[in-house]
Amino acid sequence: MNTTSFLAGFATSAALIVAIGAQNAFVLRQGLARAHVLPVVLVCALSDALLITLGIAGLGRWVQEHPALLAVTRWGGAAFLLAYGALAARRALSPHALSLQGGAVTDLRAALAACLAFTYLNPHCWLDTVVLVGSIAAQQPEGQRFAFGAGAAAGSAAWFFSLGYGARLLAPLFARPAAWRVLDAAIALVMTAIAAGLIYPL
Repeated sequence: MNTTSFLAGFATSAALIVAIGAQNAFVLRQGLARAHVLPVVLVCALSDALLITLGIAGLGRWVQEHPALLAVTRWGGAAFLLAYGALAARRALSPHALSLQGGAVTDLRAALAACLAFTYLNPHCWLDTVVLVGSIAAQQPEGQRFAFGAGAAAGSAAWFFSLGYGARLLAPLFARPAAWRVLDAAIALVMTAIAAGLIYPL
């Protein structure tokens, strides 16, 4: 495997994924509550690896040629994000939503379903992995594209595991009820902003 291409893919993935977004906010909250962290980060990492592989295999070009697919995902993702943002806003405003588990998805099936929705109903995820990473990989020499993709998948996995398990380091801060309200308010704003961007793209 070409090390240079692997590191280039790792850096590209890290630059794209290390940002406040719907998927990261969900992983962070699950990590803070220590609720099904391993299954959640595995689903995120494996999903990104799958989408990156599809992008390198040429799905990115196909998606760009069929904008109707992205339109369906865009509206479905916006509705999901608005609903999740409303729940976060309600928690932020409620005096009863102060426990560590408050707002985290404690049922495993529900957590996995939410994780899959944040991934596959999120057009930004498709654009970053399938279209953008796929396009950059296509510029690599023929024999180095999958080394680039392996690096991108590794970068994604490293981030999700760091976010999910590193969140517990913030536990002392979130021992205070006010910190959870600030987090939920921030999550509500992020979800609403992303949904608005999907509905009214620039």
